[in-house]
Amino acid sequence: MKNVTILIVDDDQITRQTLSMALEDEYSTTMTAEGGQDALRILAEEEVDLVLSDLDMPGMSGIELLEQVNRAETPPPVIFITGQGTIETAVKAMKLGAADYVSKPVNIDRLILLIDKTLENKRLKEENILLKKKIRENYPDLTIIGDSEEMKKITALALQVASSKATVLIEGESGTGKEVITNLIHYNSPVADGPFIKVNCSAFAEGVLESELFGHEKGAFTGAIATKKGRFELADGGTLFLDEIGDMPASIQVKLLRFLQEKEFERVGGSKTFKVNVRIISATNKNLEKLIQEEKFRDDLYYRLRVVKIEIPPLRRRKDDIAPLVEHFMKKYADFHGKPIRGISKEVMELLKSYNWPGNVRELTNSIESAVVMTRSEIIDLDSIPEYITYKTVDADTDMEGGLMQELEKKTIIETMDETGGDKTKAAKKLGIGLRTLYRKLEKYGLD
Repeated sequence: MKNVTILIVDDDQITRQTLSMALEDEYSTTMTAEGGQDALRILAEEEVDLVLSDLDMPGMSGIELLEQVNRAETPPPVIFITGQGTIETAVKAMKLGAADYVSKPVNIDRLILLIDKTLENKRLKEENILLKKKIRENYPDLTIIGDSEEMKKITALALQVASSKATVLIEGESGTGKEVITNLIHYNSPVADGPFIKVNCSAFAEGVLESELFGHEKGAFTGAIATKKGRFELADGGTLFLDEIGDMPASIQVKLLRFLQEKEFERVGGSKTFKVNVRIISATNKNLEKLIQEEKFRDDLYYRLRVVKIEIPPLRRRKDDIAPLVEHFMKKYADFHGKPIRGISKEVMELLKSYNWPGNVRELTNSIESAVVMTRSEIIDLDSIPEYITYKTVDADTDMEGGLMQELEKKTIIETMDETGGDKTKAAKKLGIGLRTLYRKLEKYGLD
């Protein structure tokens, strides 16, 4: 016997009793109500898994009952029992949210199968909602890490935009965290439980990208052996993230513009028009205004995509974010690789803050993981840092300042080597760097 409570609603007493007796061997609890108002009273007081209701009842009709039930925070599914004369009304009820309907005379075995199927669908839907909620709560890219004023403003803007349906364009260099902002917007939006589909516009050839986005009909081109839904259809009721939008071919830009204007499109090789409810978030590391001047990007599409624009500055312009990012990734990869790392040396942190980070947060992430793997102690020291970072300690975008730093570093090493009589071990200790790092620097500056 399944641990399920069924509420049977019918104005005919014999029908209520017959259905209750027929179902009580299959389900743990069956309850009955002689009409809509009686049913609502029971629903307010008891936990009900499914409502089995007559469609044509005096007083409150089945459809009116459905409308009231669906106002609940977690409404139970409703299956209607209908006569031949009200099948059309039953179909209308399903459009309003009814789970299904059965025709009179009721076949009990088929009814039990339908109830079981409806309850299974309900269970899967509830599990899906809980899973998505858990994903949002534990999603690693939903926390914006950074102490800079720039990132605080960007986070506030993203959360403000999330509650709307506005199309968003995110601009920034590669590796700055554009996808992180997209995740933040979607998972804080009204469609957070809906699909979240991502596509990189630079990853596909022109013909393939069109099919990926809009789908294709069987036989539309060589190899199209079956009809395929595109990303727009898959994202219906949710968010579609178009990354590297600046690489979208002109022919597809036209179709995207039409969708943004009219919310409709056709599959490749098809004539049927599809309408979907999809929010578009796009991102690019290119200067779209320059591409417009070069006639490589449509200005009308640009304005449609740029209802709200979020610009993410490069990491070299937000040095205040480096320390919290380093701490975050150090802990993350220490846990992942099982390394007992307690911290990072002051010299390493100063080095990381002075580096220019052309690859932005993505490069910083990879560098910290490398340092975690390479370190032999509980503290990440200079010997653990990737060699190229040591060689490129630049505190500004100018070569002049970088050259001055290198000259000062070279002079300091020469003086320290003189003081220690050429003892590299003592010199490295005095300089506060690892012996391997000192050897690299001596080679770099041509010092024997």
